[in-house]
Amino acid sequence: MKPKTPETVTEKRTRTETRTRTEKGTGTGTGTTGTRTAALDERITGALVGAAVGDALGGPVEGYSPEQIVERHGGRVHGIVGPWHGDDWRTARPLAPYHKGDGHVTDDTLMTHALVRVYATVRDHLDAYAVAGHLVPDLMTTPRWIPELEADALPLQRIFLAEKWLVARIHYGHADPREAGTGNIVNCGAAMYMAPVGLVNAANPAGAYAEALDVTGAHQSSYGREAAGVFAAAVAAACTPGATPDSVVEACLAVAKDGTRAAIETVCDTATRYSDFESALRPLRAAVAPYDTVGPDYRSPSLGARRPSRIHSIEELPVALAMLLVSGGDYRHAVLGSVNYGRDCDSIATMSGALAGALGAEIPSDWAKTVAESSRLDLKAPARTLTEVTQEIFARDVTRRRAHETAYAELS
Repeated sequence: MKPKTPETVTEKRTRTETRTRTEKGTGTGTGTTGTRTAALDERITGALVGAAVGDALGGPVEGYSPEQIVERHGGRVHGIVGPWHGDDWRTARPLAPYHKGDGHVTDDTLMTHALVRVYATVRDHLDAYAVAGHLVPDLMTTPRWIPELEADALPLQRIFLAEKWLVARIHYGHADPREAGTGNIVNCGAAMYMAPVGLVNAANPAGAYAEALDVTGAHQSSYGREAAGVFAAAVAAACTPGATPDSVVEACLAVAKDGTRAAIETVCDTATRYSDFESALRPLRAAVAPYDTVGPDYRSPSLGARRPSRIHSIEELPVALAMLLVSGGDYRHAVLGSVNYGRDCDSIATMSGALAGALGAEIPSDWAKTVAESSRLDLKAPARTLTEVTQEIFARDVTRRRAHETAYAELS
């Protein structure tokens, strides 16, 4: 189906603005906390805590269909649940030995926090060489508590093969960091931890997009790398005072290319017809299916799955944006919609949770408390670090910009 033009999508969203936050039972998603514009530190905290909580809620049902989730849990998931196989999680395949559930975060959050640590070291904008010089050694050399393993271990021992590619290509293969992502499977592995790039570039979607593309050249190519750039742009846009779910999507469409743009446009156009995730689950899957290469059986990908393409897209980002629209920016609604969508729902909920949190939506305190305690993580510590670093980077940006302005004025 030929994607609609941006103007048509905008008009569609305008017509659906009657779905007010009052009708949805929310007062969030407008970039405000109460009537006050949320400050930078609140948005960074909301995004990083929101991403981690979404990740933990989605982890135990990742890889399953909405119907399988209902059968396993006797209905939709409404909060933190236990492992899919109960007490047999230690030996049950294909998940063993990972303890997914009970509030444990997954590799999405581990990689997000690792990228925050790189920012804390470099204290400036990042590129592929920063990934090679700091992220790869962090994954290889420093044991940390891994919630799903319930043990201290190297992050490298937990991350998926698509993320281990970073180590194989850069450390062992001595590849040019800017090109190391070429040849990796094309998936959401890079996009899932790009929220810090968007936060460092708060209110500057174009800057976030460009920086994320540079950073993820070390990890991904094709539409996997493109999605990382667009997700970073979405987070940056969500930090803009007065931002809404609609304005976040418009910012994504302004930078997205090829199949990623078409998928976001089509899926988000579908989302404007719904105000609850239950009725949107099947239509959103149908809308993204033509762009998704994995196919209907998530655990048995098609032969052409995850290969470079200019007409395809990862599934996770368009669906996360769609859930943000369906929910009107309400955190609980956006994340539960993402979780109950199934398939790669921990990454979908990571993205929608980060976006809702950056918009200023309230994150259920009981969820955040359980995830922090179960994962043995201070979820707010990375936010405090990134807030401090972001302010330093902005000050450097101002100095650099003024120096450029002075030099240009003299030239002209």
